[in-house]
Formats: sequence, C-alpha cells, structure tokens
Amino acid sequence: MARTVPGQVAAVDLGATSGRVIVGRIEHGQTGPELRTQHIARFANDPVRTRDGLHWNLLELYRQTLAGLALAERGAPGEIASVGIDSWAVDYGLLRGGRSLGVPYHYRDARCETGVAAVHARVSAAELYARNGLQHLPFNTVFQLATEGDLLASADRLLLIPDLLAHWLTGAEVAERTNASTTGLLDARTQEWDLELAESLGIPGRILPQLVNPGTRLGPLSPEVAAVVGRPLELVAVASHDTASAVAAIPSTGQDFAYVSCGTWGLVGLELDAPVLTEAARAANFTNEGGVAGTTRFLHNVMGLWLLSESLRHWERGTDAQRSSRLAELLDAAARVTGPVQIFDVNDAVFMPPGDIPGRIGAWFTERGERAPEGEAAIVRSIVESLAAAFADAVATGARLADREVRVIHVVGGGSQNRLLCQALADRAGLPVVAGPVEATAMGNMLVQAQALGQIGPELADLRAVVSRSAPVVTYLPGSAPAAAAP
Repeated sequence: MARTVPGQVAAVDLGATSGRVIVGRIEHGQTGPELRTQHIARFANDPVRTRDGLHWNLLELYRQTLAGLALAERGAPGEIASVGIDSWAVDYGLLRGGRSLGVPYHYRDARCETGVAAVHARVSAAELYARNGLQHLPFNTVFQLATEGDLLASADRLLLIPDLLAHWLTGAEVAERTNASTTGLLDARTQEWDLELAESLGIPGRILPQLVNPGTRLGPLSPEVAAVVGRPLELVAVASHDTASAVAAIPSTGQDFAYVSCGTWGLVGLELDAPVLTEAARAANFTNEGGVAGTTRFLHNVMGLWLLSESLRHWERGTDAQRSSRLAELLDAAARVTGPVQIFDVNDAVFMPPGDIPGRIGAWFTERGERAPEGEAAIVRSIVESLAAAFADAVATGARLADREVRVIHVVGGGSQNRLLCQALADRAGLPVVAGPVEATAMGNMLVQAQALGQIGPELADLRAVVSRSAPVVTYLPGSAPAAAAP
C-alpha cells in the first residue's frame, strides 16, 4: 500500500493561453516515490488590447490564482505545505516603490519590432550572442526594454511575470534564474546578471533583482493574501520558466535524448552541461537557457500548437471545450487526408500575430506560386506535418551543433496528446518518440517544491525517477501507421 508523505504542494502553472492550479502529493509505492496530482482550477488567459497595445490581463490571472489556491486549501485544510509559480518567459512588470508602472505588455505586441534596431545600434548581434547565448527573437526582454524610454529611469525594480506574482503574494523581490536566463541580460557562462551589458544598453543595473535558484524558499504569503487563501502557505521559487519545469520532468534516465516541450510554442532542444556559444549556433538561431540543477537548455523556439489553436479560434466562435472537441474531429479528418501534404515555414513572422492563421497559410503558398491546402482538414494536416518537419530539423541541427548523439525524442506538454503530430515527428526524424507526460510543467513545478521540502531526493535524477513512476507515456516508432489523433 502506498504511503503518503505529509504536505501537499500546489503548482500555479500559467501558460500563454490558459492557467491552472494543480495540487500534488508524494506517495511511496513499492518501487519508490510517486506523484499523485489533482486539478483544482483552470482558467483562460486572454490578452487585452488597449490604445497603446496588447497587454496581459495580469490582475485577472492574479485573482484566479488566489481563487484557485483558496479552493485548494478548502479542499484539503491544513495539508498544503507550499506553492510554486511558473509562466511563459520574457515578459515583465516595472515597479517603483513596490507599485506597478503600467500593465505588462504581451510579447506579441508590435512594439517589440522597434527594440531590436535600438539594441543592435549599441551591441552587435554577434556580441550579444557571445554574452547571453540567446536565440534572436524580437520579443526577448532586452529588446522590449529598449522601447520603454523614460519609464526605465522611473523604475527601481524589474520583475518577470512569475516573480511579479510572487511579489504580490509575499513581498519578495527576486529573479528566479531559469526565467532570468531568457531576458538577454544574464551572462550565459556565469548565470549572473551582465551589468556591463545592461548599462551599455541604458538599462539601470539597480532595477535587476537578486537572483535565486529553483528550490529557494521565499517565505509565507503576506497576511492580506493569507486571509484570502485561508492560510499563510509558503512560496517556493521553482523553475519559473515553464519550459524549464517541463524539461525537468522529462522521464529519462540517460543523456541521449532530445525534447520537444510542445504547447503554444514548440521548444526543441537538448539538455547540456554547458552553453554552446559558437557562431554556428548563433547562425542556426539556437538559444542557451538555464535549467534545473545548473543545466543548459540548448534549444530552438518553433511555432507550436498556437497555429492550431488560433486556426480553431478563427473557425469556431464557441467555448474552449467546443473548440477542443472540434479540433479532435479535424485531427481525425486530417489523418485521413491522402496524397502529398504541403509543408510551409511555421517560423515565418507572418504567423506571429493573432488572427486569421488559415488565411495567412493560404497566402504563404500563393505568394510562392504553390498550391495552398484546401479545406479545414487539409490545412490542419499541413500544419501538423509542417510542425513535425520543423521539430525534426531542429533536433538534427541541435545534435550537430552540440556534437551529441540523439537516440530518442521526448515530447511533453499538450502536444504529447496529438497522436498525428507525434507519429509524423517519429517518421520525419527517423527516431522513436516518447510522448508524455501532458502536465510536465506542473509536475516539474511540484517536484522542485517536493525537493525543497525534503520529500524526495535532491538530484535531478531523483526528480525524473518520480516522473517515470507517475506518468504514463506512449512510444511512437518510425514507419508505424498513424493512429486517429487526439488534441
């Protein structure tokens, strides 16, 4: 019989389109510790467009976070030992004297385009990569900050999204390292703030908070927050970049794997002991970001399930549940599409903004004198195959740049449920694909907390062993017949 370790943990997992609160507990089974989870709350994350651009509705996310934690506490009074928060990367809030200076912008806002030229006028792309090791993305924090103008002079603190929520919950003003590594202001080699770079770009070093590692205990909820939640739960800094939490929860015991953390984005890469800062890596647009236990996530950002979700949003005006059901139908129809499937460049910037993705796909082919896919099923099949092709190419490129042999690809996150996508990836990469867990990010979040509380062993291998015992996976082999696809 499984033995439960006292103290549940709660994960606040905020994705680019939705958020959730999940609680978990460690149980000791016959083969070792296992993680048992329960979904408490799920809520939409819908951006808001105002006269000055596209913003995150962060106050609503904060309200939903409090409501979810209160619900979790009521469901298990006195049993929750800690809370951890993860979210998407790069976006931030500016504060002065603890008060917010405006509403955080969304990384898809058009203002990001002007920041790139401003930064590169002072620091070349090659020098920037040599210092921070980041893939060039126009919405990287360093480029966003270049658009702030006089507001930077007014601020005394910059906090990334999960750190800002942590501040509202506890008063702490820190920067968790895995997420800080996405800003472009962290030295890729030392994993410390590059104050010289920041100052050269007009970013005051004083606004950069103290860096902390995953597993740092930040203290209890403030009395005001505890009154809403029901108890002064302890906040633990997890790997607050959601991809870092997801990669930590890959159920692998070896080092010969590549991964695809597949949600709104497809983060495709390898786990390394040190960054790869070569010119070839920069030319291939690979990034070096921090991982749990001091690892480097050497990866390439690929447009992910955003292409499917935004297409469904264009086709279907119903609820999220209705769109999910419709997507399952379309994926089944897409699996039955015969004949050659047209492949397009999923990373083309034209697909970045919200809107009519199917129309832009058609225009992409037309502009190149190619026949566009016709009908919803054909468009979905083209999206799936194009994503698989981009993922397979990124795996092969990453392996070559890092001089690492890859024997298996792990797909975690929502994309691990998409059987058509996983089989297409196995076929195009010529490698086995192991799909799951779906909730890798939340699992990584909770297990870092469990380590901080001493509930499981302190090593990354200890964490992954728990994942292997706790989450079912599905293996896809190259050349197998594609199954009917789930969303």
